[in-house]
Amino acid sequence: MPRIGPLSSIGLLLGTLLFAFSLTPSLVPRPLVFQGIIAGLSLATGYAIGSGLSALWAYLGLPGLTGRARRLACWAAGGASALIAAAFMWQAPGWQDAVRAQMGMASAGGVHPIGVAAIAAAIFTTALALARLFRQTFRLLARRLQPFVPPRVSSLLGIAVSLLLFWGFIDGVLVNLALRAADRSYQEVDALIDSEHERPEVPVRTGSPISPVAWQDLGRQGRSFVASGPQKAELEAFLGEAARTPIRIYIGLNAAETPEARARLALRELRRTDAFERSVLVLATPTGSGWIDPGAVNAVEYLHRGDTATVTAQYSYLPSPLALMVEGEYGVATARALFETVYGHWTGLPEAERPALYLHGLSLGALHSDRSFDVYDIVQDPFDGVLWSGPPFRSETWRTVTRRRDPGSPAWLPTFRDGEVVRFMNQHTGPDAGKGDWGPFRIAFLQYASDPVTFLDPSILYRRPAWLKAPRGPDVSAQLRWYPVVTLLQIAADIGAGNAPPGHGHTYAAGDYVDAWFALTEPEGWDRAELARLRAHLGKGDDGG
Repeated sequence: MPRIGPLSSIGLLLGTLLFAFSLTPSLVPRPLVFQGIIAGLSLATGYAIGSGLSALWAYLGLPGLTGRARRLACWAAGGASALIAAAFMWQAPGWQDAVRAQMGMASAGGVHPIGVAAIAAAIFTTALALARLFRQTFRLLARRLQPFVPPRVSSLLGIAVSLLLFWGFIDGVLVNLALRAADRSYQEVDALIDSEHERPEVPVRTGSPISPVAWQDLGRQGRSFVASGPQKAELEAFLGEAARTPIRIYIGLNAAETPEARARLALRELRRTDAFERSVLVLATPTGSGWIDPGAVNAVEYLHRGDTATVTAQYSYLPSPLALMVEGEYGVATARALFETVYGHWTGLPEAERPALYLHGLSLGALHSDRSFDVYDIVQDPFDGVLWSGPPFRSETWRTVTRRRDPGSPAWLPTFRDGEVVRFMNQHTGPDAGKGDWGPFRIAFLQYASDPVTFLDPSILYRRPAWLKAPRGPDVSAQLRWYPVVTLLQIAADIGAGNAPPGHGHTYAAGDYVDAWFALTEPEGWDRAELARLRAHLGKGDDGG
């Protein structure tokens, strides 16, 4: 085991600065464990940069401190580090409570300094031990090579071989084992048939007794999707008028071998249920786990009195970050196969008789939905529109429109060409805020300024993001500051923190879907009072009701 010590004074000082900055607010409130992880990674990163700069200084032969001056500098660096850390940790509870208050959350008692420090110290110690093990490895290899090549060449070769060894072990062994374990675990969860959801008896749901898709082949999220949602009686009780049971079609990963086969099976289900005779057809792309946000689907079903059909095909059972890493292209292939099959049939129907066709996706579903069609393939006969919520920063349409937004509009709620095709909305501003007329083909983005999935971008590592410029989003803390390296770690951790209430962060509220679908699809017979009543009704699910 490599020896821990002595520590670099410059590395310690810079590491402590980044540690302190990591305690400042980010987009969503952070639980203790996530705060400790961010703090530990920030400390390790700052120490690596500082010690690396010190080593480079010495390698170049530049003058440095020696003797007593060096010892005094070390003591000064240690004292300054302790004071900085203490000052920021003292303010950390207030910062976190301020973020929680801005989102309507109660105080959680703040950040616990001892717990954060313990987690950060464990991560830093582990990282330091690995770094010194790497250094010992390449020095050993370099010494073995010195009899055969010049000293500097042997050092370079030692570093190169050590990198290959370490990377091969991490990527080829540790990551591989972790992914296999995760795959097995999530596969078992996906196959689990729990008692919470009963097989639907209505024929307009996949998995029903007359459906060609077996109940057990839907997957956990698919069974939840088709077994839930409003039916005819529930809709009529709320609306006070006649309604229909919405069609819900879900093709599980195990229902067919290939994306194309699942797409054909989806079309078969659409035709069996007479989905093309409904007024609205929604082609939804799920998240990595196969989940479809119930708030999004429930909203459009209520607005159109159940005269809707929603169809989707599963491409993974892994959480979205893992699905993006492992099965990113497969998700795109599945979304594209489903779109091409459904759109191809839809375009063959008489224009006056076919349903309005919309696309929808949340998070990774929005990314794959965006890549499922080429605008040049639909320009002669466009479908009606899309609703993408919480789009990841990698979404091409989102990136292009945000980058080319109208002057003066903020990055967190852009306007693009006066809103004639693309419009943005959040929890306070609807998509009807565009200056121009919204044309027949409509793209709507529902996003919150505090959503880390949307606003995480690798460039935050070295550049202040545009969404931090004034004016800021309504739920972004005024105390959030950009720091190189640290802010990127904070926003990345915010994705996994999952600590924002509905209407903030990456948790999209059903009431906001009501406003989005209403503006996008323009259903008849709704006034402001009825829309408010529907938002309140669907919002009960956001609170666990």
